[in-house]
Amino acid sequence: MGAPFCILVLFLLPSSPFSSSEVPHSLTQGSSLSVERQNHDVLLSPNGLFSAGFHSVGDNSYCFAIWFTEPLYNGNHTVVWMANRDEPVNGKLSTLSLLRNANLVNLVLTDAGQLTIWSANTGSIGSASVVQLQLQNNGNLVLITSGGVTLWQSFHSPTDTLLPNQPLTRDTVLISSRSQTNHSSGFYNLHFDNDNILRLVFHGPDISSVYWPSPGVPSLQTGRYMYNTSRSAILDESGRFMSSDDFNFTATDFGVGPQRRMAIDEDGNLRLYSLDEKRRRWVVSWQAMAQPCLIHGVCGLNGLCTYVPQENSGRRCSCIPGYKVKNDTDWSYGCEQEFDLSGNMDEYGFVELPNVEFYGYDNVFLTNYTLKSCEELCLKDPGCRGFQYKDQNLCYVKSQLRNGRRISSNLLFSMYIKLPKRELSTYDKPAQQFTFNCSGQLGVQLYRPYEKSHENGILKFMLWFATATGGVEIMLILLVWCFLSRTQKKSHETVQGYNYVDCGFKRFTYAELKKASRNFGEEIGRGGGGVVYKGTLSDNRVVAIKRLDEANQGEAEFLAEVSTIGRLNHMNLIEMWGYCAEGKHRLLVYEYMEHGSLAENLNADTLDWEKRFDIALGTAKGLAYLHEECLEWVLHCDVKPHNILLDSNYQPKVSDFGLSKLLNRSGENNPSFSRIRGTRGYMAPEWVSNLPITSKVDVYSYGVVVLEIVAGKWATTGVDTIGGDEGEVEQTRLIKWVRERMNNGVAVTSSIGEIIAPTINGNYDTRKMEIMVGVALQCVEEDKNGRPTMSQVVEMLLHHQNDN
Repeated sequence: MGAPFCILVLFLLPSSPFSSSEVPHSLTQGSSLSVERQNHDVLLSPNGLFSAGFHSVGDNSYCFAIWFTEPLYNGNHTVVWMANRDEPVNGKLSTLSLLRNANLVNLVLTDAGQLTIWSANTGSIGSASVVQLQLQNNGNLVLITSGGVTLWQSFHSPTDTLLPNQPLTRDTVLISSRSQTNHSSGFYNLHFDNDNILRLVFHGPDISSVYWPSPGVPSLQTGRYMYNTSRSAILDESGRFMSSDDFNFTATDFGVGPQRRMAIDEDGNLRLYSLDEKRRRWVVSWQAMAQPCLIHGVCGLNGLCTYVPQENSGRRCSCIPGYKVKNDTDWSYGCEQEFDLSGNMDEYGFVELPNVEFYGYDNVFLTNYTLKSCEELCLKDPGCRGFQYKDQNLCYVKSQLRNGRRISSNLLFSMYIKLPKRELSTYDKPAQQFTFNCSGQLGVQLYRPYEKSHENGILKFMLWFATATGGVEIMLILLVWCFLSRTQKKSHETVQGYNYVDCGFKRFTYAELKKASRNFGEEIGRGGGGVVYKGTLSDNRVVAIKRLDEANQGEAEFLAEVSTIGRLNHMNLIEMWGYCAEGKHRLLVYEYMEHGSLAENLNADTLDWEKRFDIALGTAKGLAYLHEECLEWVLHCDVKPHNILLDSNYQPKVSDFGLSKLLNRSGENNPSFSRIRGTRGYMAPEWVSNLPITSKVDVYSYGVVVLEIVAGKWATTGVDTIGGDEGEVEQTRLIKWVRERMNNGVAVTSSIGEIIAPTINGNYDTRKMEIMVGVALQCVEEDKNGRPTMSQVVEMLLHHQNDN
């Protein structure tokens, strides 16, 4: 009886147009893809980069989607398009079918074999034409005829992602997901507005507002050109984005190579990502908003956003005084008031929130108004919820409190919240703060159960009984295990130290790192506030262990700094694997770089001109990321060959990035640092001239390093004397000497030949070496305003690289 039964089962299984051993690139007319065979009924692009099929988005909920075939480090696939993101289908009997009726062709997504959820209507075609659904190498899903006519394509109806060479037009919109786990349409979109400007817009449940480019700045001042009706933009494979409104940018890792995608994320920010193949992670190579609190709607009505780089989202939400959170897992709901505003004006007063701003919704804007007059105006207005008072004479009366943010500023302005007088004393303390939940699910996942028409009652009871019995046994085992392990937990954590901070790297004990480094016996580098030792962990990984000189931070402050640095993620930055914060000991654990530092290799024959150019370019990319792409901008403050490490392929990785943040946090808005930082010979004039310190100090140091890369060991003579004047003298001589050689009017070949390191032996690309020297000389201009930014340096080097 067994054999006939198996044959019967095979006949009853849903049919598939493919065999399990062959993954197709196309779907022919009259065929279907089944949700019940989502692991087999998958379309694959010819190059294998993209896959299309049914993708699980919840409990028994599926969307037809396109994703990158290779999973990330955590096993997840990156989805780039969905057909039915707002109406998932059932996990039973749902299909995607390519149907043809006479000359009409239609691509139909059916839920549970009954309801049509989505379709791509294509109109009438010739009777002789054969139609196929194909997944192309660029990730575009196309419905195409045998004559090469495209009837429909996914590139014309994007969801939240733009792929290279996918056009963004007047008819297309990128819409964010609701959250990282809820793929339905969210509140943020990117599109061309009626003024022909590419904009980011918040479309909330009850209001809409533009937040990028800054709505308070005229378009021309933001570099946008509205007098062009083409409304088109495109991202190319090199990481260059070009828009008809003159908004253009290039990725920090500009150049053909890594896989890229641009996405409007669930937090409302527009980002360009590059795939780090080695670590299988997406790395941000550009983003629209460096300050996440400027994105509208992030904390909802009556919510206040505070910039907190230690949080995964870079921000934290709280309710203003007198208000309570509606839903602490979804801040889009904002906060609701805990009082009544229907009394007489003499029953109300105000709570001052210094350095807090709420954007928009001004009932009245008045100049030359005193604080007292502004208060009286708000008290008389029943619709006033508070007022903004700026610069001692500007009064903004608010009808709604939206887009609130806390600003670190020396400007004189405050927000005054209107509250009953009897409540004012309650709000002397700061308002309660809640972490913005950027990773949690917003809303409820859709559940689409498929109930079978016949069930065996006895079998169901037996299954239930076995499950219940097994559950009881498991609970008993867990209780015993918890009891035994609970008494050992504290001592185990103290001895092993396997604790993790937000970004997921390991917390080591001091004893572990002392053992791994053989009592800190093999020094491989020093500088930047500490000594670096080579070590081998218990899992045989070779690491670099940096022992910080200054250990005067509290543990909480140190962990906050480590969390910030740990989230820096770029292929040209050294990767941190762990840390130690124990007593006065503060140590950082980094990946080990096989070829040591650039300083050790400057005079090596292994560094030919191509490697030197790549080192200069990679270093520029890493610094550009630190300056412009991080949630919290980081100044390196000690760029030199000793802090540029080389991996097994001689690719550069900047180390000691963020050291100034670790020891004493200071940002771009600070006029000065508490002490001079860096190494003589590489320090910008601002350090000794008492001028404001900006990212241009790193640009200057980078320029000196590039001159050393070109000139080789000669340029480092005397520079290693840290703290003395020889390095500064050599630096000045080097810059002056190179400038004289480049401006002496002789042939370029002769000039470069005098500058090039002898180890290159005359084998080099004259044009590229000349470009390197020219860029370096721009970077070492005395006036910081004459120096380019690091992203401009990257663009200049890549431009000339591609020209060749």
